[in-house]
Order: sequence, then C-alpha cells, then structure tokens
Amino acid sequence: MEISGIQEGLLKSYLAYLVERPCQRKEGYLSLNYIRKQLQVIRKFRRYLAESGQESFEVNLKLKGKTTTVKNILTPAEVLRLYEQTAGDLLGLRDKAMLALYYGCGLRKGEGISLNVQDVLLDKDLVLVRKGKGYKERLVPLASGNKTDLENYLYHSRPYLVGTKTEDALLLNVNGGRLREVFRRIQRLKDKADLHKVIGIYTLRHSIATHLLRSGMKLEQIQRFLGHSSLESTQIYTHLIDAEL
Repeated sequence: MEISGIQEGLLKSYLAYLVERPCQRKEGYLSLNYIRKQLQVIRKFRRYLAESGQESFEVNLKLKGKTTTVKNILTPAEVLRLYEQTAGDLLGLRDKAMLALYYGCGLRKGEGISLNVQDVLLDKDLVLVRKGKGYKERLVPLASGNKTDLENYLYHSRPYLVGTKTEDALLLNVNGGRLREVFRRIQRLKDKADLHKVIGIYTLRHSIATHLLRSGMKLEQIQRFLGHSSLESTQIYTHLIDAEL
C-alpha cells in the first residue's frame, strides 16, 4: 500500500478491528491500553515520515475511555496461595523459582525467560538482568526467601531437567530447553489456588511493586528495582493505592 492510501477511514477501520479482536493470551478482548499503544505507534510513524522529508499522513483519531495500566493486584495472602500450590518435585521447585523471579524480583516476562544460570549471582544476592526494556542492564536484589527458592531449584531440580544437555538458560522445561510457557504455568498455579482474578506475569510485577510501596520503600528505589526509565511510570502505583484509600 502507498502512503497516500493511509486515510482517516482506513485508520478508523483498523482501530475498529482491534476493538473487536479477541485477546490471544486470555479471555476477553484487547485492552484499551494495547489499542492506545497501537495508535501511538502509528503517530510515531507519521512523525518519522514527516521529519525525514517523506510523504506522510494525518492522524486525528482519539480513543475514548480511561487508560488503566494496572489491571489486578494480588494481596500478599493471594501470592502465598500461589506459592503453596508449588509441589516439592522437580517442576514444583522450578515453579517456585519462577515465582521468585516474577514476583520476588518483579521481572518482566522477557527478562525472566532470557535469564541464564550465570546471571544469578548468589554470592552477591543479586540477579543480573541483561536484556531489560530498551536493552538496559540492571541488578535486582535477591531477598533471602527468593535466594533460597533459586538455590533449591539450581541444586536440586535444574541438574535433572537439563540432563546431559549443554544449556545456559536458567528456567528449563521438561525437555531441558529454555522455558517459554511461563504464562501457562502461572495459570495452572492460579487455578489450583482457586483465585478468581485475571492473573498474568505482569500481575506479579505490579503486585510486588504495590507491596513494596505499601511497606514504605521510596518511589525512586522501586523505579530502579523495576527498571523503569522514568519515575512517571512508577507513580501509577501511588495512584492505585490512593484510589483504594
């Protein structure tokens, strides 16, 4: 398609398609957040074309409704129920290590999947995130409980999962390869815990951030913990707690 073909009617049709498209990762439809981000990408593309002297187009569309970054927050008791559903076998130890990373360390989905064994610095009580958002590295502190869960997995589960394979990935699947079905594992724990909230990987990240803020941790510290590039991204948790109060 030529750039000249990008007209307001076409953009409206695309947004209408997004509104009606089912979400592939969970029940329901695409969130307003997701659709708004798609519109932001279109606007950035338009600006790039204009600033580079190429043929561009106009974007005058606006989305109605309030953007909500945080969907659900688990209570500490609900997080405990997730932990309680992890068994004591090889996969149970791995799932507990998975929770230690996504809840205890507040990692994003890709950050946890990309972790390798050498990124867990047990002697320094740190996890090195090499592939953070924007390809930025950061060090995340390991609380004692999270460290114990990772140690148990590394010493008592992972060696059996990896077998004779040469694999650097930290979290492994039953075949000894890098675990990528993290969302599915969390859903399984959620169902076993009989939790009736919509829970995803980011739910764990949002939950630990909220719990840390409630415990008195400064916003700037939480920003570094989560790897946010700006404090504005972290302030959503302040607004969330204020709304609850």
